[in-house]
Amino acid sequence: MLKKPSGARLLNRVGGILRHERLLLALKASVAASIAWVVALQIPGVASEYPYYAPLGAVACMYPTIAGSARQGIQTLAGLAIGLMLAFPVIFLTGRSIISVALVVGLGVLVAGLPRLGAGREWIPIAALFVLLLGGDDPDGYSYGYMVQMLVGVTVGLGVNMLIFPPLHLTGVVKGLDSLRSALALQLRDMASAIREEWPPRHEDWAGRQNQLTQFSREVRTAVHLADSSRHGNIRQRRHKRDLGVDFHSLHSMERITFYVEDMTELLASAIWHSPDSTPMPQSLGLPLAEATALAADAVEAWDAKSELLQQAEAAVERLMTAVNRSGSDDRIGATASLCMGLRRILLTVRGDGEGKNPTLPGSETNDQ
Repeated sequence: MLKKPSGARLLNRVGGILRHERLLLALKASVAASIAWVVALQIPGVASEYPYYAPLGAVACMYPTIAGSARQGIQTLAGLAIGLMLAFPVIFLTGRSIISVALVVGLGVLVAGLPRLGAGREWIPIAALFVLLLGGDDPDGYSYGYMVQMLVGVTVGLGVNMLIFPPLHLTGVVKGLDSLRSALALQLRDMASAIREEWPPRHEDWAGRQNQLTQFSREVRTAVHLADSSRHGNIRQRRHKRDLGVDFHSLHSMERITFYVEDMTELLASAIWHSPDSTPMPQSLGLPLAEATALAADAVEAWDAKSELLQQAEAAVERLMTAVNRSGSDDRIGATASLCMGLRRILLTVRGDGEGKNPTLPGSETNDQ
């Protein structure tokens, strides 16, 4: 029975992490909105008439990272300020009418197209429209109350996000890199099994995983970037130190290997099913190629420049290369030679990733959610 594809395991792991983070974010947003409502009721003056905007501000600034939460909060307030300013000249010139509604919405959407507004761009036409339609006879007081209560909400939301379990998102990096490495190793093992089988092989699921591997590598890159962003302004970063530079380096290496594995997958599938006549593989090279591919899979999974597995894989690839060279320059060995070169590049990448610097080995700091 075939093993469950590492790709599926990666999706399960990432999905579990995302569900946990979404649940935590939902809990913090609920707490922040409740606190913002209580605080808003204590605000004196005209702002006390609009307490419902404070919970809205708390929710608007919620983001999985503290730096992202601060950026989103500032952008939201900036968008509101721009929208409020847009509404006043329209009110002064046309009052409240069909024309003024069209004007503030049109101007708001137009200004929202300016660069670097981020999350604030969505609030520009909304704020302008609210001032026009809800401001009544006192658009100044409404705008003041609206802005003050949103500021209260953003402040509360940012404070809650900073103080209640601020996530570092390092676990996603560790599990993501581990799963991507396992998926690459499994792909190579399945290819080795296909080479050993009588052609055409009984199973061909490995031949359709090319896009899947690329998708996984993108998911992991997103996780590494998220972890890097989550460190900024996070009070937990001193306790859970991690060299994400090493993670980025390993990810870059795995992305290169993903490219090599995808290229080998396409070539092997072509040799088996699509164009066996133009890309034939001599039977005498089949077993050495399968052995070298299986050992390369073990080396990728170990991911250790000092491991004996890597040395064994390198020796197997060199034996395969010798056998290819002895076979002469016949066109029949072209596919095998290309696969051999792909294996050599994979092993060179593993060796070049560092002297045993494996961020996902046991002992790494992963208790960081």
